[in-house]
Amino acid sequence: MTEKRSEISQLGEFGLIERIKGNVQLGNKTSLFGIGDDAAVIGAGDESILLCTDMLTEGVHFDLSYTPLQHLGYKAVVVNVSDIAAMNGRPEQIVVSLGLSNRFSVEAVDMLYEGIRAACKNYNVDLVGGDTTSSASGLVISIAALGRVNKNKVTYRSGAKVNDIVCVTGDLGGAYIGLQILERNKQEFLANPEMKPQLENFEYMVGRQLKPEARMDIVFELAELGIQPTAMIDISDGLASELLHISKNSGVGIKIFEDKIPIDSKVYETAAIELNIDPVTCALNGGEDYELLFTINQSDFEKIKNHQDIHFIGHVHDNARQNLLITKQGTPIPIQAQGWNHFRET
Repeated sequence: MTEKRSEISQLGEFGLIERIKGNVQLGNKTSLFGIGDDAAVIGAGDESILLCTDMLTEGVHFDLSYTPLQHLGYKAVVVNVSDIAAMNGRPEQIVVSLGLSNRFSVEAVDMLYEGIRAACKNYNVDLVGGDTTSSASGLVISIAALGRVNKNKVTYRSGAKVNDIVCVTGDLGGAYIGLQILERNKQEFLANPEMKPQLENFEYMVGRQLKPEARMDIVFELAELGIQPTAMIDISDGLASELLHISKNSGVGIKIFEDKIPIDSKVYETAAIELNIDPVTCALNGGEDYELLFTINQSDFEKIKNHQDIHFIGHVHDNARQNLLITKQGTPIPIQAQGWNHFRET
């Protein structure tokens, strides 16, 4: 009898995570929260330890033909710092593990760690260890981060309440457009190796892709204002995907408005004119912006209503099966996650 084989692509990345989560039981009293948010939560007296990890693999997450190793090292740290920020915590330590093929020299590793150290300095994080091993092909970077937060200040994806205001920091879609510009330049170079990169007009977007920043500044500012978000997540897979995570985990519905989604003017023009891509689609599904998406109680609105880098894009309602984008014309459209899926069949 042939044993049944199930393809991972049938589940997708998040389906696979849910399957793993369903077969895991926490046994230690200090394990307060495990799989299912931006970081795990470990009890430590009056504070909670936050633990997260992210892996970046060559050919999937980055292309070294246009990604400087220093930027890659910096970004690998930012990805983890952003997860700690999304739990309302502050990062303190990281460990770095590398898989290296013989393509890489000692000098190349030095450049990678130059970026890692720069990010550690910027976010006040200590590099305290890691591991190195050989890789059959390509480069693999895996970083685990430890953070800390008062036990009563941990912010999960599951805390959004009816009538909460939906907020997002910064602007969206820039990292995706930056990636498209880099890929276009790569293809042009392959067709004509004499061609020089044409990036003068796209510095902002390319920077958003190659060297993003985690929004720890917002975490600190909210704390100073006495605001604790009711739910929070970082935008790594696209606004639509993250909205659905909050909806599912909180058991609520979310309604956002197209004309409230923050898109930088250069990003908008480049998407619409240069690349003929809908800018709103880029913002909803592009990913890798590493901005923060969070909800707040209406009573906190007055404290941040004039904040130039926090945008109010919608509200929470009680129908968990109804997540809607209201277009500029007033048409309601169901929000669907169409961003990156690691295991989707291509």
